[in-house]
Amino acid sequence: MKYRFLILLFTLLVSTSHLYSQTASISGYVKDSSNKETLIGATIRIAGTKKGAQTNKDGYYVISNLKPGKYNLIFSYIGYEEYNKEITLKVNQDLRIDALLHTGSMTSEEISVYGDRNDDKVEISISKVNIPIQQIKEIRIGGESDIFRSLQLLPGVLTSSQISSGLYIRGGSPDQNLVLLDGSMVYNPTHLFGFISAFNTDAIKDVELIKGGFNAEYGGRLSSVLTLTQKDGNREEVEGLFSVGAISSKLALEGPIGNGSWFIGGRRTYFELIKAFLSDDPLNPIPDFNFYDVNAKITQDFGDNDKIAISGFYSKDNLDYDAGNINFNLGISNRLGSARWTHIFNPQLFSTVNLSTSQYINGFDADNSGYKVLQENIITDYTIKHTLDWFHSEEITTKYGYEVNFYEFDYLANFTGSTDSTAEGSGAGRTNLHFTDRNYAAFAQAKWQINTPLSAQFGLRGNYFEFADQAAVEPRIALKYYLQPDVAIKASWGIYHQNLKLATLQDFSFFDTWLGTDSSLNIGKSIHYILSLETEPWDGYDLNVDVYYKSLENINEIRRVVLQIDNGADVLYEGKGEAFGAELFIQKKIGDFTGWFGYGLGFINAQYDSLNSGRYFRPKFDRRHDIKGVIQYKIDENWDVGANFTFQSGQSYTGQTSRFQLQLEGETNGRGKTVPSQRYGLRLPPSHQLNLNGSYKFKAFGYDAKILLDIYNVYNRRDIWFRFYNVNEETTTVEDFRLLPIIPTFSFEIKF
Repeated sequence: MKYRFLILLFTLLVSTSHLYSQTASISGYVKDSSNKETLIGATIRIAGTKKGAQTNKDGYYVISNLKPGKYNLIFSYIGYEEYNKEITLKVNQDLRIDALLHTGSMTSEEISVYGDRNDDKVEISISKVNIPIQQIKEIRIGGESDIFRSLQLLPGVLTSSQISSGLYIRGGSPDQNLVLLDGSMVYNPTHLFGFISAFNTDAIKDVELIKGGFNAEYGGRLSSVLTLTQKDGNREEVEGLFSVGAISSKLALEGPIGNGSWFIGGRRTYFELIKAFLSDDPLNPIPDFNFYDVNAKITQDFGDNDKIAISGFYSKDNLDYDAGNINFNLGISNRLGSARWTHIFNPQLFSTVNLSTSQYINGFDADNSGYKVLQENIITDYTIKHTLDWFHSEEITTKYGYEVNFYEFDYLANFTGSTDSTAEGSGAGRTNLHFTDRNYAAFAQAKWQINTPLSAQFGLRGNYFEFADQAAVEPRIALKYYLQPDVAIKASWGIYHQNLKLATLQDFSFFDTWLGTDSSLNIGKSIHYILSLETEPWDGYDLNVDVYYKSLENINEIRRVVLQIDNGADVLYEGKGEAFGAELFIQKKIGDFTGWFGYGLGFINAQYDSLNSGRYFRPKFDRRHDIKGVIQYKIDENWDVGANFTFQSGQSYTGQTSRFQLQLEGETNGRGKTVPSQRYGLRLPPSHQLNLNGSYKFKAFGYDAKILLDIYNVYNRRDIWFRFYNVNEETTTVEDFRLLPIIPTFSFEIKF
């Protein structure tokens, strides 16, 4: 079957060469007229026909295999005015048209955050979500606009708690999400130990989440793909944006340089200033904490066919606690850099070469009355990825590529009482390991408009994981069929593998450790089955219904007690699982009143031979029901108000079912002991929350300014974060650690 698929794919690609004769093509970039920033996902249609295209991640489009003659092109993009252009094509002409779009009212244009961004019937991506960055900025929670928290308002995207920005997507844990920033992998995409995401919304121009069934271009993860694209910068003039919020302050600057642009932006917390106004107990002091991040990018054009973009990202979290005899320090950082070269060989052949590096550092040291402990984890990767987009015709497009990852892993743990440990290897209370890994991957995929109602995408990805000495073949297929002009069904099936493992305590993410898969562990594997229905039940409304099933093999949980580490199996248990469910999403996307409603039903089962007596159990992040709602209303040109609401079934936890008294020889009263429940066999009460936001635009010193007011947790519902049992000699009491109360926040921003 596998070889038949390869033969079919090869035949499909080769048989299209005749399509070039006696035809013409249109290609180019779609840009914002005010700053020349390229627009990702813009729609290009030919009036009176079903022909069209969509711009790629670089803002490039092509419509090929056109007969000579006159055409009317229509360019459109979310929040921009339509642009029409009449053209005349000659035989074998390759016409270059770069379109400049003018911004308009977002409420008067389509605002589609779910599924396809255009009406192109060749587009068959499934479970794909695009939220315009401007809308993310308007959905503020706790006074901060946040990419991850906005994504959490979609069905099927769950959280471990209301103060966590971690993404649990369709039964997958956060480490099963491939997070890419300008092509660089991000290993710790959060600040504040998961409270907010690491990405400054002022530095990002495009956000795309694929919740499952992603195509053959992406690999190395079991669950989903999140791609973020940084702003290129203003090519026309220097401008800036400064804001002061409840948690952090931000500054962004951008402008033209040569034949391109530059951008730099940063943000930082000021908890030190807040702490100065709080009373501090020397025996129980308030920790010193701060985080900051910096985004930078420079882009240059070299003629009409070449562009190079160099970008970087750095983030750092610091936590210091000093209580006399007891003190500890924790530092977490990301360091990313990438260089991207795009080249147009001809209008139908588009090349992208991406060189990137990413480093994640997590370090912890503590001193308890002179007894010192030290723990540090570093993962460094260097990646080269090359892709070729071949636009054969409107009916057939193909994509090929390869990817090579070079990994370095460093892990240091010293619990001997002294942090002076440099010898490699393991010993009692000390581990110092260094190892490398290489992953090789190649892929090919073809998108084919078979006939008017039916289109298909075939893909094949091959992987070789050197450290594990394992190879994996990943066939993938997606189909789309129109039952009616406005009703389509989609189906997707694919195989996925993951070699990187994350050792983490799900209760807290203070110290997450990334590991490669060695010979003691198996490569993770998942098979996705997805069925989707898309329709427009009323004018201006979109409805999506997804049903999915996902098998999980060779997944992992951390061993709570590890005395010595020689290989991966000393740190992780290995098991299997499954996730299945359904999602409903309805969205109003035009008018002054916009928003969406989503409902998700999900089931997760996991099984480990060494846990829960080998019986299946529900993981901690299993939540049966989730209900999400978002409302935004534009009162006039200056006033905007909005609200968002979430309801989730309570998370599962391991509780205590009974107690007994253990009295050893020589003891008078004995000690109280409890009997635990089945692993994650109990469930906390449901969690729900309502947040309100509003903004007012005005002029300050001649510049555009905005005041923002937000109310977090409007009706003061303090949900349970976790539950613990306080056992003493006589009684056992249940104590709940609750989350944040109602918090009003005020923010201000000015654009100059």
